[in-house]
Amino acid sequence: MKIGIDVTAAITQGGGIGRYTRELAQALVAVDGDNEYHFFSAKQPPTLPVSDPIPTVANAHYHPAPLDERWLYRLWYRLRLPLPVQWATGRLDLFHSPDFVLPPVSGSIPTLLTVHDLSFIHYPDVFPARLVAYLNQVVPWSIKRATHILADSQATRDDLIAIWQIPADKITVLYSGVNETFRPVTDEVKLTAVRGKYALTDAPYILSVGTVQPRKNYQMLIRAFQPVAASHSHNLVIAGGKGWLYDAMLAEVEKQGLNGRVHFTGFVDDADLPALYSAAALFAMPSLYEGFGLPLLEAMACGVPVLTSNVSSLPEVVGETAVQLPPTQEIAWTQAIHDLLADPARRARLIAGGFRQARQFDWTNSARQLLRIYHELLN
Repeated sequence: MKIGIDVTAAITQGGGIGRYTRELAQALVAVDGDNEYHFFSAKQPPTLPVSDPIPTVANAHYHPAPLDERWLYRLWYRLRLPLPVQWATGRLDLFHSPDFVLPPVSGSIPTLLTVHDLSFIHYPDVFPARLVAYLNQVVPWSIKRATHILADSQATRDDLIAIWQIPADKITVLYSGVNETFRPVTDEVKLTAVRGKYALTDAPYILSVGTVQPRKNYQMLIRAFQPVAASHSHNLVIAGGKGWLYDAMLAEVEKQGLNGRVHFTGFVDDADLPALYSAAALFAMPSLYEGFGLPLLEAMACGVPVLTSNVSSLPEVVGETAVQLPPTQEIAWTQAIHDLLADPARRARLIAGGFRQARQFDWTNSARQLLRIYHELLN
């Protein structure tokens, strides 16, 4: 088979869908040496989010387009120019787009589209209006044209069926995995180096990881942290690149009088994340909505007790191995943080359960499931 995969996110985004695409591409070529993989992307940006984002093995071929992402998407999804992706890749037997939108393809080859979440439907007010309008046009159009859909979770699959009446047999859940690099880091030199790199003090900290945008609910977390800061030496560390409406997060820190106690690290290199997780006292993910929630598994794999929201896909990810709370109940989050910091036995139970839970999610298994789906679509 000649399998085409759009890896634009892998070369343009450090976290989120960028990481998902990189992990899946690497896992696919690791388990499958028989088929040819033709990785397509928009023109490479001057700076890549990570080194070597595209697999370089004998059966992998990379085809960057001469147009950057903005122009390519404008031609394909706004003007709907029927320029097939094979213009860049050559002949394909199947094409997979892992990032919400499906470019034109020539011929009658099967196509696979990954839809990670429908947050822009549930919470349009936390996104830029132009982005919501764009996604509401191009995602349904892409879904209609795709042969089959992948969803990151059962929650996303249920959303697709309920909101857009997608036939259930057209959607398969494909869970993400946890890279084997996510394990407890005990090397004090490494831990100290990562603290220094991101300008963190020696104080203990509560960690949250994810692009800084309203859907992550960081403003609530900052408010919930204020009483904790008054009685504990712990700081709050928020690790993630700047998203939209970033200034509101900074204003909340000022409003709560937490200057010096809340630290925004910006984007964290993948190589530094295991140490950043490992040094945390707690990991908190108060998101309003997630299609999956990979940082939860990464934190668990690094031996950190987890608090998370009890909405969308997050209960699927953590099972019974985390404290789950409504994302809008600020007082409950404050109390839960207080309780966990004061209860080492409970933290130990959560850590032990987290190790077991994280081991259930494996990129190799995800790649093998995806390869079976490829074969089913071709047959």
